[in-house]
This record gives sequence, structure tokens and C-alpha cells, in this order.
Amino acid sequence: MQTKDFYYELPKNLIAQTPMEKRDNSRLMVLNRETKEISDKIFYNIVDYINEGDGLVVNNTKVIAARLFGRKNAGQAMIEVFLLKRLSLDLWEVLLKPGKKLHIGDKVVFREDVFAELIGKNEDGTAKVKFYYEGVFENILDELGQTPLPPYITQQLSDKSRYQTVYAKVEGSCAAPTAGFHFTNGLLDKLKDKGVIILPVLLHVGLGTFRPVKEKNIKDHKMHEEYYCVSEDTARKYNDIKNLGKKIFAVGTTSVRTLETVADENGMLKEAQGNTGIFIYPGYKFKTVDHIITNFHIPESTLLMLVSAFAGKDFILKAYDEAVKKEYRFFSFGDAMLIL
Repeated sequence: MQTKDFYYELPKNLIAQTPMEKRDNSRLMVLNRETKEISDKIFYNIVDYINEGDGLVVNNTKVIAARLFGRKNAGQAMIEVFLLKRLSLDLWEVLLKPGKKLHIGDKVVFREDVFAELIGKNEDGTAKVKFYYEGVFENILDELGQTPLPPYITQQLSDKSRYQTVYAKVEGSCAAPTAGFHFTNGLLDKLKDKGVIILPVLLHVGLGTFRPVKEKNIKDHKMHEEYYCVSEDTARKYNDIKNLGKKIFAVGTTSVRTLETVADENGMLKEAQGNTGIFIYPGYKFKTVDHIITNFHIPESTLLMLVSAFAGKDFILKAYDEAVKKEYRFFSFGDAMLIL
């Protein structure tokens, strides 16, 4: 299967630059895999599709201020350090830009009392740096770091909280699980009142989620590993839901990948944590998810391949073509899709 098979034409004006004023007022395209029907709703209509006893799986990761700018060895050369994954207390996996200018032992100075030393370079283009500082690293990030908005968003956010889900809890992501942007606390309360069970999982979004597929054959693409965690409480509640014959709604591709990583051959979960490099594309047999809530994804991306595996590539591309014609808003701050 070729990467080009997942390409579609998208006018630039349909790439959402800002979030909706009200999170749950975004549009919702509903796809039915069985009937091949496509309908248009508003996101708050999601309440009508999720029933009492069903589970809603959400990724409660929280985005950190992952983009840092400093100077090479306190000189004039500006270097961007993009945090990907915390390896230990002060050791991070990062992307460096421009990376070729730095050699092992070089330092990137952000402030007199804050700098990073290049420890090593990896074959996949990432690097390892060690931070030196005084105080609490998270506080320093808040002071010096910038919100890591995707490159296709050219406007700065006036409210940084809009690049977080309302249920974001555990810091560690360098990009947001954007399908969750559409939920408000009020909408979640309505679902809880209806008897829907909220199931938090954790996957720190990193390079695996947003790195482009450069290989011609998608099977040659290697996913970058990302940290995940499923608690004993979530696993137990999820298994009870499945055993009762109720449905699992996964919010976003990161939630899907977490569930599919942890589940056994019967689709049951257990408490688990680790790193996953799972790559889901057409032909994959899902074990856990009945319905997916997601956004409209970048052409030729692993995210588009995942939803194509779930709904069928031709059906997904037909829906995307319709979304373009109806001028849906695309990508991180865009509209949503419910795949039944």
C-alpha cells in the first residue's frame, strides 16, 4: 500500500487557524460504517449517540511548553530545542533546529542559569540533551518555553488553555490530542448524567503521532515510540463495559493506539505502562474500539491511515471529499468526525 493512496486535495483556507469560540459548537460529520451514510451534525449532538453504560475513552495527557530557543555556547547562533520525551529527571529526547550546527558537548544557553548540553544524536534525527538549571524544571518551562503549535497554524493563541483539553491532567505531551478539544465540562457532565462512563488513559503525544510518512510504501514507515499508561481502575471499568455488551467510544487516535497496545487477543485490558510504536493502517483488525471520535487529518499521515483502517480507505476519502465541498474546518482546531 502506497503513501500516495492517502493523499487528498485541501484548500489552505480550510485549515483552521483558531479554535471555535465555544468548543462544542464545532461541526460533526457522522459516518456509519455499515450503511455508508454520512450526516452533518453539531458536536454537542454527540450526546445522542453515546448511551447509558457505554465507555468514553479520553487521553488525559497535558501539553508542555515544549519549544525552547537559545544560543549555541552563549554565542550568536540561535538554536531551537523541541522537547519530545523525558528520559530521566534532566535528560530529554529532543529535536534540534538546526541540528547540524551542534556537536557532542555543545551547549544551548537559554538564560544565564539554564542551559542544555548535547549528549548524543540518534539515527532517526532526534537527539539527547541534558538540562542544567536551578529550581523546578516545570516552572522554568512555563517561563521560557512556548506552546508547540503545529507549523500550519500561523496565528498565536491569546488563550494557551485552548491548546489543551478540559480534562488534561498529566504533563508530558509535545502536541495535543486534538479530538478532545471539542468537549466542555458541561458536555462531559451531560454524558455522566446519562450514565456514560469516562475512561481516562494516557499517551504522551510525541514524534510518533505527528512525524510525516516519507516512505513510498507505508509498511516501511517506522513509528517513533511514545509513553502510555492504563490504570487498574480504567482497565477494570473497561472490561466490565465490554463484558456487559456495551460500546466503547475512543476520543482520538492516541486513545485508540493506547487501547490496541494494551489489549489482549480478546480485547480485554490490564493495568500497563510502557512505550508503544504501534502503527495502524488498513488491514489491521481492531480488538477494542466500537466507535471513534476524531478530527480531520493531514493528507498521507499515520492518523489518516488509522481512521482508514477503521472505516475503510475509500469511505474515508469520500467523506473527506464531501467535507472539503461543505467547507468543514480541518486539522487541530478544526471540526470533528464520529465514525460509527
